[in-house]
Amino acid sequence: MAATVVVGVVLVAGVVNLSLRKHVNLVVDGEHQTVSTTSDSVQDLLIDEGITLSSAVLVQPSPASVIADGMTVVVNPARVASGAEAFLSASAANATGGTPAVFESSTDVGVWVMAGTSEASVSLTDQLVESDFSASSAGTSPVVSVQAVVLGKVRDVLTNADTTGELLSAMGIHPDADDRVRPSLQTPLHAGTTVTFDEVRVVTKMEAITIPFRVHTEYTPSMTPGTPAKVLEEGRDGRGIGTFVVTKVNGEVDSRQLIGRWVERAPVTEQRLSPPQSMYGGTTDVPGAVSDTQAGLATWYDPPWSGLTAAHPTLPFGTRVTVTDTDTGRSVTVTINDRGPFGPGRIIDLSPEAFSILQPLGAGVLDVSIAW
Repeated sequence: MAATVVVGVVLVAGVVNLSLRKHVNLVVDGEHQTVSTTSDSVQDLLIDEGITLSSAVLVQPSPASVIADGMTVVVNPARVASGAEAFLSASAANATGGTPAVFESSTDVGVWVMAGTSEASVSLTDQLVESDFSASSAGTSPVVSVQAVVLGKVRDVLTNADTTGELLSAMGIHPDADDRVRPSLQTPLHAGTTVTFDEVRVVTKMEAITIPFRVHTEYTPSMTPGTPAKVLEEGRDGRGIGTFVVTKVNGEVDSRQLIGRWVERAPVTEQRLSPPQSMYGGTTDVPGAVSDTQAGLATWYDPPWSGLTAAHPTLPFGTRVTVTDTDTGRSVTVTINDRGPFGPGRIIDLSPEAFSILQPLGAGVLDVSIAW
């Protein structure tokens, strides 16, 4: 009997432990893993995972946040000034008044940054090449004039580097796998070569997002064709936290990709009742439109099919429409095969595949122009 009691206590303890465990998506410097934890806070979770918190570590959400099942925790190292930034800072500070800034690596490769391209600057640099530069650089390669475009900023330099890699190394720039270098690091340098270095950083971050509501339309023969649809239950947008992979080039956002989301409040689907619609019905004379164009808001919905399709209140089924995001200029061509949207200001409902070509689904609503 005593043994039965002990086994029962152990089983109850195990069930309680399982009920307290939460599954968390932990992203450490871009690497994803799912962990099971009984920690109450983000800080406790990180300590349990052996991650030391310091001013050099960025954590989202904050370490004091309460752990919830399904939460995503992102840990990234704080960004420090790169060799490229140090090069630009030093050359900008020193290359003034016709006095070039000099950089020299441990392999006797020298780099002189010219203050400008005026004849006076070129003449002064020629004198330095004949004296200080030649004497201070033990390398035997000839000195050539090249253009270095670092983080989008242009510098005219003189160097005795043999290759693109040697030039960047002398500048204190050591590209990683994500950075973009043109031409390649092994490319020999020649007079007039343009070397471009773009710093690329890929980070994972979380942001509040709006989750658009969907629309469900029930078609009934009891309504007269051509009459407006009735809204039986109004839709409501949801909200949540989206996890994005953000790629920055030279500090500017180049792309954003939604890789997951945590729903705080689920959207409410709008329910509508509509008269039957003929696939050949509709008109290309859209109310409020001029000729064959229209401007307004685009949303996305989830139809029971896939592909580049869309819903429009009046255009005939089969009409091919080009949708352009007025903020980015991106366009996508879709085929009208459904009815909607019917909300104020909304002119077209895109399939997820079509919407994601313009912007991530988390954007929700876009300002667009359409043409057919």
